[in-house]
Amino acid sequence: MTSTFHSLETAKRSLFTQTMALNTTGHNIANANTDGYSRQTVKMSAARPLEAYGINRSVNPGQLGTGVEVVSVERIREQFLDEQFRNENKSLGAWNIQYDTLDKLQTIINEPSDTGISALVNNFWKAWSDLSKDPENITNRKIVKETTLALTDALNHTSKQLSDLNSDLTNNVAVNASDMNSILSSIGDLNRQITRIESLGDKANDLRDQRDLLTDQLSNLVNVEVTELPEGYQITMGGQVLVAGENPTPITADFLQNAYAAGTLNNGEIYGMIYSRDTYVQDYQSQLDQFANTLVNGDITVTIPAGAILPEGTVIGTQTFSGPTRTLADDLTVTIKGINALHKLGYSANDGAPVPGGDFFAAKDGGTAITAGNITMSQAILDDPSLIATSLRTTGSGTTETVVKGNNGLALIMADLKDVKFTFGGGQTATSTIDDYFKAIVGQVGVQANEAKRQADNALILTDQVNAKRQSVSGVSLDEEMSNMMMFQHAYSAAARFMTTFDEVLNKLINGTGVVGR
Repeated sequence: MTSTFHSLETAKRSLFTQTMALNTTGHNIANANTDGYSRQTVKMSAARPLEAYGINRSVNPGQLGTGVEVVSVERIREQFLDEQFRNENKSLGAWNIQYDTLDKLQTIINEPSDTGISALVNNFWKAWSDLSKDPENITNRKIVKETTLALTDALNHTSKQLSDLNSDLTNNVAVNASDMNSILSSIGDLNRQITRIESLGDKANDLRDQRDLLTDQLSNLVNVEVTELPEGYQITMGGQVLVAGENPTPITADFLQNAYAAGTLNNGEIYGMIYSRDTYVQDYQSQLDQFANTLVNGDITVTIPAGAILPEGTVIGTQTFSGPTRTLADDLTVTIKGINALHKLGYSANDGAPVPGGDFFAAKDGGTAITAGNITMSQAILDDPSLIATSLRTTGSGTTETVVKGNNGLALIMADLKDVKFTFGGGQTATSTIDDYFKAIVGQVGVQANEAKRQADNALILTDQVNAKRQSVSGVSLDEEMSNMMMFQHAYSAAARFMTTFDEVLNKLINGTGVVGR
């Protein structure tokens, strides 16, 4: 026999269930714009039916339903899309950093422009050409001095900018290592909380969303693989465990550098930082150093005209020029070591005994190795531009030998170096003019930047596509939630009406039955 108050219990269960559904809908609406939030839904199930008791079985036909009950509140999430998103997100992070670095390199190199190194190199050659037209003009000598200083200062500044960019990338690796520690610590803490809550039979939906959001952020920094174990997420990077359960691995800049060297760190922003620093920045620093050193000391082949008189004791290759052999009877084609060696073949415009040209360039730190960072004009020429060698001729002999000041033989050869091919070292066997070599550097960074931008754009498109699919599954649709809210509201109203109706039935049963006619 059915309980008199059975329907009241059925109505109460319905009211409670629809109330939970409405609360969950409100929770979804409230978090429609919350990063990482996954739409939640109430799973309902018909409550276990009752059967009127008999000796063997119920004598009543069928079973009596007891209403509805909440089975669980679950978030809508698809693990496959999460994995796809993280795979694309790490590539996006790596390419974004590489493009950003190459874009900065383009800004540092600043070509083509009227103030870049290429323009300054052309000004340097032009100054020598102008000097060759009037070798004794002090103004032209000062112009050579100033254009040389402008060129060396530009090389110094560019080298410093490259060094600063290198340091910035190194510092950013350390900063991101700290960020990783914070993220991994939070994931470990969430692993502990989720395990504790779900061991009691509840679904820790909001905590799981927070953990997945942190994992997404981590995937932008490094390449991660996520495995869900009973104790929570185990996150690895190329086989190296970053966090397991509530135990994160401490991350340092050295740890990340070693992981990069071992190949376990192979994607993400941090990979992009280390790769950009060790590949792009150092490569361009090396090429710029090679540019400066070759300008000063690189092998060049020049032709010294017949009639030139070389300084006493000049050594070219295996030949020493001394006494009568100083005067060239024929044109002499020789290979010498850059502008410094060429400058030593001429004479400065001084009165009295011939003074051979000294080093035209020098290192600021006094060292022998010339780099873009330390190249400068020799201090002697800085102090006295008249020491710039332009002449290849002397007159007289012995103590009466003097320089032919109007001679422009060396200045002409210097000006013609614009079209002379230098041999670049560092393992390179190809020769190139100074201008062409620098243009190749500019062209290389431009091509690499375009490629990095293309890859970054493609990675962004793929990441957005996967994220759009993920949002279509997990995201909150306000239209859908409003529709659900109306549905649950009507169900709640109907259950309330049912309870009111049955209350009236019970009132009639209790207060009206058996009193008819009294």
